[in-house]
Amino acid sequence: PYGGQLEDVGAFDANFFSFSRKEAELTDPQHRWMLEVAWQAVEDAAHVPHAIDGPVGVFLGSAVNAYGIEQLLAQRAFGTSTFQHLMGLDPGFLATRVAYKLGLTGPAISLQTACSTSLVAIAMACQHLIDFSVDFALAGGVTIGVPHHTGYVYEEGGIFASDGACRAFDARADGTVPGSGVAAVVLRRLEDAQRDGDDIYAVIRGTAVNNDGDQKVGYTAPSVSGQAACIAAALADADVDPRTIGLVEAHGTGTQLGDPIELAALTRVYRERTSDVG
Repeated sequence: PYGGQLEDVGAFDANFFSFSRKEAELTDPQHRWMLEVAWQAVEDAAHVPHAIDGPVGVFLGSAVNAYGIEQLLAQRAFGTSTFQHLMGLDPGFLATRVAYKLGLTGPAISLQTACSTSLVAIAMACQHLIDFSVDFALAGGVTIGVPHHTGYVYEEGGIFASDGACRAFDARADGTVPGSGVAAVVLRRLEDAQRDGDDIYAVIRGTAVNNDGDQKVGYTAPSVSGQAACIAAALADADVDPRTIGLVEAHGTGTQLGDPIELAALTRVYRERTSDVG
């Protein structure tokens, strides 16, 4: 009975987003939560949805639509059209729905790269800003397990921890713990944000995305060489000396397989650039 949970996962301000009761019921909670968080993100950046000049790129991703599966099994969708049902539940409609409800023009791209979805969305948004194809971008991701508050089943040799505790980079690590969450950030070119007096929480200096193909120990485990190459590419893109970095946020799955690979990749990249690494 463990997992990261969201409070009031079924709550949604349907009237605010002009949803009928039936439409709201047919809509995946992942879509509902992303709508509310996306609106909050735009407001927090000192802008107003439906009143942003210029193209706005929307890059969002969601997890498996367990809500739709549950609906079908419970026959809740009985009597509704297949197309209406599809729009409310298909992850491919997430970005377009947010763009529509917030009045955002520009590319609206729903993407799915498993654990890296939110970061890849940010990298894609950055590239569109660099290319001047958009002036403003919204990026993020959402995963909500349905039914909620149910925990998980432990399987020996699987990714989930045996005791509900994730001990990343610890000798006792034996797995991760699933959870639900949602996040979105607004991205702009730095000079534009400074000119307009936007609230700025952080500056992204560089990004990199890659894939190590079949050069890894297994389909679900990255390779040291592939991960090291991606880290090196990000450092090069950012033009940053590794010795000036005070914090590295790792994937840290808390598994005996994944954590050593990640640490070895970081060590390899740093050792190539500084002798300060042990």
